[in-house]
Amino acid sequence: MTEDMTKQTAAEEIPEEEIAPENRAAEPEEAPEAASGENGAEAAEEKQAEEAPGEKERTRLFRNSRAEKAEKELKAKEEQLAAMTDRLQRQMAEFDNYRKRTDKEKAAQFDMGARDVIIKLLPVVDSFERGLEGLSEEQKAEPFAAGMDKVYRQLQKLLEDLEVKPIEALGKTFDANLHYAVMHEEVEGEGESVITAELQKGYTCKGAVIRYSMVKVAN
Repeated sequence: MTEDMTKQTAAEEIPEEEIAPENRAAEPEEAPEAASGENGAEAAEEKQAEEAPGEKERTRLFRNSRAEKAEKELKAKEEQLAAMTDRLQRQMAEFDNYRKRTDKEKAAQFDMGARDVIIKLLPVVDSFERGLEGLSEEQKAEPFAAGMDKVYRQLQKLLEDLEVKPIEALGKTFDANLHYAVMHEEVEGEGESVITAELQKGYTCKGAVIRYSMVKVAN
């Protein structure tokens, strides 16, 4: 036991520098991965700093290119919209002209049909006028004559509503656009071409002659 204690004491007294390398405890070494990682990060930062001006220029060019492309697309859309608007306006104008033309044609057809009916109705009006003119005052007071007069007035109101007006003839100067002379006579005191008698009443419908007045004219 004394011998063991002696060996232990001797071992404690040996300086650390005199211990053989193979007998020394293994010391931890720095990890090569950590060192290489730090060096790589520094290199990447340096490279990024070197490439930064070129990257900014590429970014600026890319943005300018996108802006120019967007401006061209916007201009093309505006031109397309203007063309479509012009086309729509032209179509609307054409449709409006077509509507007005068809309305005018329909009105003309209606007027033509109405004139045909009115022309056929005028002899009936003539018959009423001749019949009432031949009645005496006593006969006009009778219920039958009063009924005929009422129907005649209704016909006159109907013609007025359709813008049918009688042509003035008696005492007027002959007008070939309104009158049709069937007789000429010598009348003292009357001027030349003055209408002295109306044989058949003429009418206009909306300003257009639908039946000429048959008249007697002084020479």
